[in-house]
This record gives sequence, structure tokens and C-alpha cells, in this order.
Amino acid sequence: EHEKPLAVPNGELRVSGKGKKLRKPRTIYSSLQLQALNQRFQQTQYLALPERAELAAQLGLTQTQVKIWFQNKRSKYKKIMKQG
Repeated sequence: EHEKPLAVPNGELRVSGKGKKLRKPRTIYSSLQLQALNQRFQQTQYLALPERAELAAQLGLTQTQVKIWFQNKRSKYKKIMKQG
């Protein structure tokens, strides 16, 4: 039995009865997008706002998607470097 999401005053969607936020589906990046993101990450691990906006526009992604990809990549990179 499926529960319908309800809109609440602050604009978040919630599953009725459980109070959990509905999550957006996970972004699936194309191989070309991943190649460009990885290439840019090798040049610099941090993007300035204009650079992020430009890269997002070039790749057909949102700035938030690019920002989160870089955050996750930095986290994975640091974890690998910590292991040796």
C-alpha cells in the first residue's frame, strides 16, 4: 500500500504518517560528465562560484549537482590518501 506525500507549510514533502523527508532520486552521471568532472578535479579540487556555474552549464547539470560531486570526490580522495 503506497502512502501519498503531503505538502507541509515549510514546503518540504513528507510521507504521511512517518514524518520522513522524501529524497530526490540519485543523480546518474553520463560517462562524458564523469570524464569532465574528473578531469576538472585533477586540475583543482575546489571550484569558485563562476567556475562551478560554467562547468554545470557545459555539462547540463545544476550547480548543486556539481558542488555535491566535488564534495563527495574530495571526501573519497582524502579517505584514499589517509589509507596510503
